Amino acid sequence: QAYNCLIHFYKRKMSAAQTYQDYIQSQEDRDGVRLTWNVWPSSRQEAARMVVPLAALYTPLKERTDLPAIQYDPVMCLRQTCKAILNPMCQVDFRAKLWVCNFCFNRNNFPPQYSAISEQNQPAELIPQFSTLEYTITRFQAVPSIFLMVVDTCVDEDELRALKESLQMSLSLLPPNALIGLITYGKMIQVHELGGCEGISRSYVFSGTKDYTAKQVQEMLGLGGAGGPQGAPGQKIGGLGSKPQPANKFLQPIHKCDMSLTDMLGELQRDPWPVNTGKRPLRSTGVALSIAVGLLESSYPNCGGRIMSFIGGACSQGPGQVVDDELKDPIRSHHNIEKEDVKFMKKATKHYETLAKRATDNGHAIDMYSCALDQTGLMEMKSCCNLTGGHMVMGDSFDSALFKQTFQRVFAKDPTGEFKMAFNATMEVKCSRELKISGAIGPCISGGKKDGSISEAEIGIGNTTSWKSCALNPGSTLAVFFEVTTQQGAPIPQGGRGFLQFVTSYQHASGQRRVRVTTVARNWGDPATALPHISASFDQEAAAVVMARMAAWKADSTEEGADVLRWVDRMLIRLCQKFGEYNKDSPDSFRLPENFSLYPQFMFHLRRSQFLQVFNNSPDETSFYRGCLNREDLTQCLIMVQPILYSYSFQGPPEPVLLDTSSIQPDRILLMDTFFQILIFHGETIAQWRAAGYQNQPEYANFKQLLEAPIADAQEVLLSRFPVPRYIDTEQGGSQARFLLCKVNPSQTHNNQGWGGSEGAPVLTDDVSLQVFMEHLKKLSVSSQA
Repeated sequence: QAYNCLIHFYKRKMSAAQTYQDYIQSQEDRDGVRLTWNVWPSSRQEAARMVVPLAALYTPLKERTDLPAIQYDPVMCLRQTCKAILNPMCQVDFRAKLWVCNFCFNRNNFPPQYSAISEQNQPAELIPQFSTLEYTITRFQAVPSIFLMVVDTCVDEDELRALKESLQMSLSLLPPNALIGLITYGKMIQVHELGGCEGISRSYVFSGTKDYTAKQVQEMLGLGGAGGPQGAPGQKIGGLGSKPQPANKFLQPIHKCDMSLTDMLGELQRDPWPVNTGKRPLRSTGVALSIAVGLLESSYPNCGGRIMSFIGGACSQGPGQVVDDELKDPIRSHHNIEKEDVKFMKKATKHYETLAKRATDNGHAIDMYSCALDQTGLMEMKSCCNLTGGHMVMGDSFDSALFKQTFQRVFAKDPTGEFKMAFNATMEVKCSRELKISGAIGPCISGGKKDGSISEAEIGIGNTTSWKSCALNPGSTLAVFFEVTTQQGAPIPQGGRGFLQFVTSYQHASGQRRVRVTTVARNWGDPATALPHISASFDQEAAAVVMARMAAWKADSTEEGADVLRWVDRMLIRLCQKFGEYNKDSPDSFRLPENFSLYPQFMFHLRRSQFLQVFNNSPDETSFYRGCLNREDLTQCLIMVQPILYSYSFQGPPEPVLLDTSSIQPDRILLMDTFFQILIFHGETIAQWRAAGYQNQPEYANFKQLLEAPIADAQEVLLSRFPVPRYIDTEQGGSQARFLLCKVNPSQTHNNQGWGGSEGAPVLTDDVSLQVFMEHLKKLSVSSQA
């Protein structure tokens, strides 16, 4: 059906942009895939000239109510180097019971259980609308998920009380067979026994200044060797199917320890070590996480689990230390990092990267819930979340609604009553011979799988065709990059289509092993004759998100901020030169096709965003923002890059308005969604009426409704988003209006408008406006010197 859509497009001269828009949307709804180009250039040289790389944004667990898991194993291609899975794009000979793999063209016999198939009686995996299918691997035994809490006790009494209440609440949300454990830390680390006698709580105490190997943790906790009395259910890859051994005394099923753990949490005290004036509490976050990783590693390797760490301040001693205990020495800022005045950063980052690698090797995710007014070292610890797929949540206080609601949302359930989370996932990508895989950017780590389809040009996490993510939720999205390898002048490949297949194997929340397979196909186009078709197939939204991830990756891993901005500008100018219509050296003649028209403004807002501009943000905040950009789906990422602005007024129903200073009017209420904040801004007149209390008078009921409308809409977003955004209610001239003013396009500033003008509110900034940016872009794009 999808391809009929393209054929109609070629036959009838319909609105190209509209047809493709519908097609792109239907593909995303069905398969969770968005591609930067939907017709692929057939040669390597031409693909390079397209500027934006060929890439796919793939959401492996995209929610589909009409996609029940089928109860048998997928059929694989028998060629050892291929192993692609049977899909609707394969050629099938129903008489001979043969199918031809659409990736390596190997002829395969159907297994005996397919003997009854015919053109009238096709299995689900051959039906075109099932280009995405989910299989339940029945030979694996279901295993319970594991939750290990790692709790910082160096926090104020009020903070600890609020945190304990949230943890006690979470116990009631977990399934009764889930395994749970508790580690608390301050100067020392305590691993609590949960299977002990009633009324007696025992814990094993570790020093906070010494790093422990998995073997030492195993011996000190008396866990025995692998396969011993408390050995693990999975020592090998097939471990998920083997019979679980008895749980150890540190990780118990909830139904056995619910009461005792609730009491234990209730009795938790602040860290007893005295803190002298002018000193920070000694906090051993690095060692606590190391022991947590060691405990799960030696008890349950290759079983889905989460280490949920609750952090109330920076690690100030032992391995993973990010700051010393003298309050007069502040934690590093972007300025210190630039000057290379960072005493602890490199060593701490290496410690946490090693922990993340160990956790992913065993299928365990690490979540970070950081709640403090100062930085806690998230920048050094980011690899623990970014590589394992764990949550990263940043707030001011464990007592805030932001943390409490976000933590509750971790345990959200789908209509069948199962958690909206998956564990220990591996995603493998297969592609046609004409393509090679450059890499991926997302909440994952390399799966280390090597084969002939790996490109030498690495983007993100490359040199592999599989990636591991120890925790996925329905919105987790990876960007996968491809390179066209066909040489110029080579004929268009057989059948005129290229294929991609994403195979995601994961532990479902119910404990079952599942495999989700998505296969997509797109037409090849010869740029010499079909450039308009390739151009019309451009998906500017997917391209903006892909480029934003590439820019954030560059800024994070290698390059200076200024170099990244230059790279963004250079790529934008090259794209405009390639696809714009213009006369040489005539900026006024410059036009972009409709499906490219929003792309320059996405890049304008990306340049100004907190992903690339670190001014006024701490390194922890920058790491948090970039971490979210690298894991959320296309819609959420676009909101992060270019926030949405809605206007409410007496003139008519709510409407989207330009993210521009001209939208700030005295008789309007604005609702801005930046993903991280939901802001309601009251114009000057509205704010005065509200202050005068008109909404409380019956004759002004319509004004009361106007004030309530944006609040109701904001609540809708607050109820569905993870992590819960910060909610801001402000007005013209209010101190928090700065959150709006720093995001809008500064078309009116103090330089070009007299005070009190009617056309919106001027912003005090020296930033260039979108209008000036576009003028310069047109000049550079049409210039014969460029």
